[in-house]
Amino acid sequence: MNHFKTFILMLVLTGLFILVGTAVGGKSGAIYAFVFAALMNFFAYWFSDKIVLKMYGAKEVSQQEAPELHRIVAELTNRASMPMPKIYIMENDTPNAFATGRNPDHAAVAVTTGLLRILSRDELTGVIGHELSHIKHRDILISTIAATIAGAISMLASMARWGAIFGGGRSDDRGGGGANLIFVLLATMVASIAAMLIQMAISRSREYLADEGGAHLSHPLSLSKALAKLEMAARRIPMEANPSTAHMFIVNPLSGGGVLSLFSTHPPIGERIARLEEMARTGRF
Repeated sequence: MNHFKTFILMLVLTGLFILVGTAVGGKSGAIYAFVFAALMNFFAYWFSDKIVLKMYGAKEVSQQEAPELHRIVAELTNRASMPMPKIYIMENDTPNAFATGRNPDHAAVAVTTGLLRILSRDELTGVIGHELSHIKHRDILISTIAATIAGAISMLASMARWGAIFGGGRSDDRGGGGANLIFVLLATMVASIAAMLIQMAISRSREYLADEGGAHLSHPLSLSKALAKLEMAARRIPMEANPSTAHMFIVNPLSGGGVLSLFSTHPPIGERIARLEEMARTGRF
């Protein structure tokens, strides 16, 4: 179900991108925007892993430096029939983890020192299983594409707003006028917000899938217990994270409730835990 939901959301996001591109510059505007987004995707596909690892000061660790962590990753990758990713540790008291890389052959798993400190071996296995599931499902690529298209939509919408404000907006044979200006401002604002909401919805769908994959590789209760610990610890020790990378972490490093939860890159922890406990109860893993 989550695979289908992701597919539909990606189609809607792509359609919105073409619509905004066409509104800004007609067919040529849509083509220009598509080419620009493709170039952005190419750059993100090849270099985003190196950028984010450096951003958080992650250091690659050898088997001698982190033997237990390497053992867990090796066991799970063997179970999942996938290549062994590079393993990184971030010096950070906030317990969290993320996976990155353009495909399973060029992937990395990064965990914080805070995570290694508070989790049991079983709980750590659940977290690593979750991250390996992201890699196996190529979620890093999917989220990168979604983020890039959403960013391109916001950029095009911004161009349209400034063009309308300064009289440079294209409105074919219709006059400019105050009514047209208001329409352009409202339409582009709605497009930007819609693109962001769709991107976040895609991210939440992939988190559910990664939870299921992690439960299959380890045990649903191992992951559910880890998530409960991570959320509680993250509240006590907030993490300084770049909002553009928030979707990568197993637990959202950014807080927000109420209306702000619509813009969250992660489903509610309580709902994730409930799903995992249901899997354990019914034996669906």
